[in-house]
Amino acid sequence: MKQFFKYTLATITGIIILALVYGIFVTLTFVGMLSMQSAPKQVEKNSVMVVKLNGAITERADDNPFAQLVNGNAENIGLDNLLAAIKNAKENENIKGIYLEAGTLSGATPAMVQEIRDALVDFKKSDKFIVAYGDNYSQGAYYLCSTADSLIINPEGNISWQGLATQTIYFKNLLEKVGVSMQVFKVGTYKSAVEPYILDDMSDANREQIETFSDEIWKEFNTAVAKSRKMKPEDLDSLTNQPLAFIKAAEYKKLHLVDKVAYSDAVPQVIANMMKCDKDDYNKAMVNDVASLESTTLKNPNGQTIAVYYATGEIVQEESTTNSFSAEEMIVGEKVIKDLKELADDDDIKAVVLRVNSPGGSAFASEQIWHQVKNIKAKKPIIVSMGGYAASGGYYISCAADWIVAEPTTLTGSIGIFGMFPEASELINDKLGLKFATVKTHEYGDFGDISRPMNDNERTALQAYINNGYELFTKRCADGRGISQDSIKVIGEGRVWTGVHAKKIGLVDQLGSLDDAIAVAKKKIKVDECTVKTYPEKTDFFTNLLEKAQPSSYADAELKENLGDFYLMFSSMKNIQSKDKVQAALPYYLRFNL
Repeated sequence: MKQFFKYTLATITGIIILALVYGIFVTLTFVGMLSMQSAPKQVEKNSVMVVKLNGAITERADDNPFAQLVNGNAENIGLDNLLAAIKNAKENENIKGIYLEAGTLSGATPAMVQEIRDALVDFKKSDKFIVAYGDNYSQGAYYLCSTADSLIINPEGNISWQGLATQTIYFKNLLEKVGVSMQVFKVGTYKSAVEPYILDDMSDANREQIETFSDEIWKEFNTAVAKSRKMKPEDLDSLTNQPLAFIKAAEYKKLHLVDKVAYSDAVPQVIANMMKCDKDDYNKAMVNDVASLESTTLKNPNGQTIAVYYATGEIVQEESTTNSFSAEEMIVGEKVIKDLKELADDDDIKAVVLRVNSPGGSAFASEQIWHQVKNIKAKKPIIVSMGGYAASGGYYISCAADWIVAEPTTLTGSIGIFGMFPEASELINDKLGLKFATVKTHEYGDFGDISRPMNDNERTALQAYINNGYELFTKRCADGRGISQDSIKVIGEGRVWTGVHAKKIGLVDQLGSLDDAIAVAKKKIKVDECTVKTYPEKTDFFTNLLEKAQPSSYADAELKENLGDFYLMFSSMKNIQSKDKVQAALPYYLRFNL
């Protein structure tokens, strides 16, 4: 018995000591991470900035300490950080070039990668170099890496350059099997968000619009890559009809798609040759460090400030409806309204740039945000910068701005309204054997009851409500764009347009990036330089630590990483019951094989 207590006490003591050591280790790790966050960043001489094109791309960088501790390979590429880093790298004399390491990008829209590529092309105007290497190049990664002065592929690697494909999943037959149908009300021939629930194949109108904008996006991609690789666009385009992903790496060089076939250990010497030094004599700088550098050209003698407000994700009205994996991927109406009102009332803010990357959502919330955009416009200039999407509700909240800037491959328009209401009488009555008996005091007392189909009066009332919503939407667009409402209806009908096409028909004013939108804002307030502040403000390290060190948040990051382009579709299906029944939303969640 004495020996038992002896070993038991020793075990307990060991566990306590281990827990203390682990606690000290975790504390020191957090302190170290905090010090890295707060320490001033510097770049050593003869540096090359390393950009890893691997992971999920989001509009804004989101530091997740929990994910960093558990999985160091999980990448979250913040578009804002990456663009800032490329701009700073161009200006900083210690940075001599950029090294692009190709991987697999997820969640990237065509406009996102186009904005990155344009920044890389602009970087080369400083007479600095870009080197790119990939074991394998996804289509999006190759589009970016084609800007390189030296494009290298592994001897066993491959390149995906195969054209775009957009896929829609149809649920009608599945719903019928379980005895559920969708009662649909919409305005717009091309407003095909409802199609997956009422059809088992793509409508002719939907196919027409997808073919049109896919061809326009591909033309932008193909022309840009051909120019960088010194090829004719038609020659490069013809290669997409070959199984490029399955040929030998040496063939890529013969086709002028790469400059060198080599293993990764040859890259340091290629970079050193570019820098005219020994391969051990240059330093590496990471994106986040370079992004945090102060711009060497920043001057603000007038003390003027422009606010850049990020409106990213699906539009919902209240925080309670954001039971998705991450509320940060939502535009929460009640919060955005409050934030925009504060910007309108802040006399230190001279202009606002509204950065919109949204497929739309709640029609009601979109109208409320539109009202606040009008409120800002009455007091100071407001410019819209469109990201990957600014469609349906995303266009609704944009149309009142003084000026709209979109990327050529931005997907916008989709001016239309729809509503969907489930009806499960077959499931309830026939499959489950249940029967509902209802007593009501008035005709519409049980409106919305899923145990029965709507009657003619209810259908008529709902369609009239949807029609009124479309009238309001098109009026907002007409007033904002200075176009007649009839003209807006002609280019509306729920049709999706690229930025290039949207400019031709008057839905946007200018093709360009967020920086171009900021330049317009500067011109509006008549200054050459000013302070640019981003909103909503990012949370501090410890707040982020508490919020992000949750299993659900980590699961969210992992889902985004692994599901890629399917993530939005999965999230949307999960939240279908909590959404407003009347939507101004993009017809579908688009998946581009980038």
